[in-house]
Parts: sequence; C-alpha cells; structure tokens
Amino acid sequence: MLLLTGMGSVHDRVDGLDAGADDYLVKPFDLDELTARLRALCRRSLEATDVLRIGSGRLHVGRREVVLADGERIALAAREFTLMWALARRPDTVYSRAELRRIVFEEAHAPSIVDTYVYYLRRKLGRRAVRTVRGLGYRLGAL
Repeated sequence: MLLLTGMGSVHDRVDGLDAGADDYLVKPFDLDELTARLRALCRRSLEATDVLRIGSGRLHVGRREVVLADGERIALAAREFTLMWALARRPDTVYSRAELRRIVFEEAHAPSIVDTYVYYLRRKLGRRAVRTVRGLGYRLGAL
C-alpha cells in the first residue's frame, strides 16, 4: 500500500508506515516519482510471493515445482527452477543469453548452458513454457 497524503511531518510518516503502509508519499509529488514508487512496490511483492502465475499454471517458489492447469505437479531441478523463477519474476522482459547466464549460471563458462536448460524446461513443461525472441534471447511463455 502506498499512502498519498498532504501530511508530511516525520511523525505523520512514521504513523502512516506503522499503520501498515509500505511506502509514504507527500503531496505535492512528481508523477515520475509516483510511478517509480509503484514499480518498486510491485517488484517487492514479486520478490515476497510464494506463487507466480505462468499462463494457466503456477510456479511454487517454496516447493520448486510447477503446477499445470490440470493440477499436475512437476518438480524442477535447482537450476531449472532458478531459470524459470528469473523468467517468471518479470514475464514481459526479454533476457539475452548473457543476462541469463549471469543471473542463473554465473559460474558457467559456456554460453550454451542457457540453451541447454531452456531445452530441459521445454521438455518437462512443454514447448510453450519458454519463448525464444529471435535475435534477442528468451522470455517467459505459457503453460
């Protein structure tokens, strides 16, 4: 929750945050700051969530498994999970192989490691689970 208010004393801000607000913005405010704070709140909620939607399926973070629309549960190996989690956290982002290697496989030297694990995920979850964006990299698909 983002609290927008004209009450800007330190005491007011402390009271607002202690009352349950996640952030506090005093009027008048700049629209760019408001949208940046909203993006930050959305990122925080994604980091804290235990279930991420992937089309009609779900990625259960605590259990490292995917639950398909029909209820079938598919366990993921540690690196498969980390790759899927990275894609699911920002489903509209296209990641280059280099970015995914840095995020998921930082100790790996071969760039092909990303392609290998995308193959593993597609084999387990279906071809549509990870989308290839020609010339750019990969992004989350659908289950």
